[in-house]
Amino acid sequence: MTTPPRSEHQRALIGLLVANLFWGLSFPLIKAVVFTHAQLLPGSGNWFITALTLAPRFLLSAVVLLVFARAHWRNLTGLELRQGLLLGVSNALGMVLQVDGLQFTSASVSAFLTQFSAIMIPVVVALRIRRSPPVMVWVCAGLVLAGVAILGRFDFRTLHLGRGEIETLLSSVFFMWQIFALEDKRCAANRALAVTAVMFATEAVIFSAMALGTTPALADCLVPWSSAPWLGFTGLLTLFCTLGAFMLMVKWQPKITAIEAGLIYCFEPVFASVMALFLPALFSRWVGFDYANETLTWQLLAGGGLITFANILLQLKPPASAKPSAVAGPMADRTEGRPPKS
Repeated sequence: MTTPPRSEHQRALIGLLVANLFWGLSFPLIKAVVFTHAQLLPGSGNWFITALTLAPRFLLSAVVLLVFARAHWRNLTGLELRQGLLLGVSNALGMVLQVDGLQFTSASVSAFLTQFSAIMIPVVVALRIRRSPPVMVWVCAGLVLAGVAILGRFDFRTLHLGRGEIETLLSSVFFMWQIFALEDKRCAANRALAVTAVMFATEAVIFSAMALGTTPALADCLVPWSSAPWLGFTGLLTLFCTLGAFMLMVKWQPKITAIEAGLIYCFEPVFASVMALFLPALFSRWVGFDYANETLTWQLLAGGGLITFANILLQLKPPASAKPSAVAGPMADRTEGRPPKS
């Protein structure tokens, strides 16, 4: 029995919400990994800690898929290889720019500018189809950006385009590139596991090379592997925030439009803020570092409420131009109908 398109659309939305839940979990987990690194390798540079946090989760994920999805590796098609490489490179570049930019700007500014893809995606779609999306799309995008701004306590008076802000804006471009890479109509027959495996392998190579290039001593790359807390945090990052989240993204994001995906992915900071209310204290008690819980604020309720309302509003009456069949113009053959982030 054929699944009704609307039912598949709803399952895609649920799948991507779960992916956002897993990515939200990555924020307190990565923070815990960084604290653990500080205990194991005091004095390490920021780039080395970043690379040694990212490389293992993608390396382990690639190995898992290599073992349990061998047939997908053996029968890899050219389009699957191309799409996986594109996703891996775009996500890696976005993450590197986002992390480096965060060292030169505030967390609130970073959170706001990273989600700027929610505005850029409708602009790109409008240029493709030579027609502006319905007003409702712009209203929802505006509500999402307002929600993220409130959630991150963003202050427009402090905004200036320095290194951190420019790098963060560039990272949102690469995350948007990743969203569009998943809706390439020519890749509609690609297998999610095969594409995800190539993506993981690509990022494992990039971040491993980065770790080797920034390590003070080669032996330092092996030190964390002897730590039970580090292995525990890395295992959770690998299982939920990498394997789970990205496989859901690759499987379900092509089932919805790029505009919807850009807005749905803004749930990530909402989930991250909720988990930061209770997970830090649990991690601190286990490992022994000082990582305090955040508190429930009106910003979390208001910002999260605006993001939720915008996505519900968009789903109540999906805009006609958001449908894959409505995408026309010179780049129409590339579209079918999602970041970034952590």
